[in-house]
Amino acid sequence: MRKADQIFIDNINKIMTEGVWSENARPKYKDGKTANSKYITGSFAEYDLSKGEFPITTLRPIPIKSAIKELLWIYQDQTSDLSVLEDKYGVKYWSDWEIGETGNIGQRYGATVKKHDIIGKLLDGFEKNPWNRRNIINLWQYDDFEATEGLLPCAFQSMFDVRRVGDIIYLDATLTQRSNDMLVAHHINAMQYVALQMMIAKHFGWQVGKFFYFINNLHIYDNQFDNARELLSRAPSDVNPILKLNVPDGTNFFDIKAEDFELVDYEPVKPQLKFDLAI
Repeated sequence: MRKADQIFIDNINKIMTEGVWSENARPKYKDGKTANSKYITGSFAEYDLSKGEFPITTLRPIPIKSAIKELLWIYQDQTSDLSVLEDKYGVKYWSDWEIGETGNIGQRYGATVKKHDIIGKLLDGFEKNPWNRRNIINLWQYDDFEATEGLLPCAFQSMFDVRRVGDIIYLDATLTQRSNDMLVAHHINAMQYVALQMMIAKHFGWQVGKFFYFINNLHIYDNQFDNARELLSRAPSDVNPILKLNVPDGTNFFDIKAEDFELVDYEPVKPQLKFDLAI
């Protein structure tokens, strides 16, 4: 069985059997009811992208294109303006987190990236010294949280390191996430940041190496338990999906588009499942 599917199955089983119940839960379902969950703490996974290990399950379809478009909205467009996400990319599900009728999600995500010049500083740091140990993206900025209301970032920190093996330079990445919806967002978030890792590697002409994924609170909401059991009943696909970035080495980070990514040999089990999101 592929690593990503085995990890997915193991995590679902662990949450359902060993997980504890949330208390004083903040999220609500759209009907106003409290979105309680069962969760575990301290989930970690390692994937070697250079060997074709990608963190995407085949037990259900994962909307990888919309996930990558969301990533570009944050790190290329560097805005929290929902009209950019909706009009430019056709992605509309972030409207649930709009602040009042402002048309944006507050001083969060892309707005934070722009304010602190996070991508510019990251690329500049690599340019000056690829071997330094300070290549970090951090969206957890308290002054931004105090500036406006808005959803606090879930996948909030990434760290990057280069590693030479023979004549090949690999870019490794570590994603740290404070909170993750195991059934809905787990593989979306992981593959988003693999895509970001690939974009940075292409910018410098490096190869992607390892991807490390740490989640502090990994949970399944109480209205998803039937879906969890359905996923456990499915047999994963035998194929091995691989994400490709079809641009030349040295392509500028900001010139990479969503259509440059291609997910090949992806044959997820269907039908897709319906999930009522917690807001």
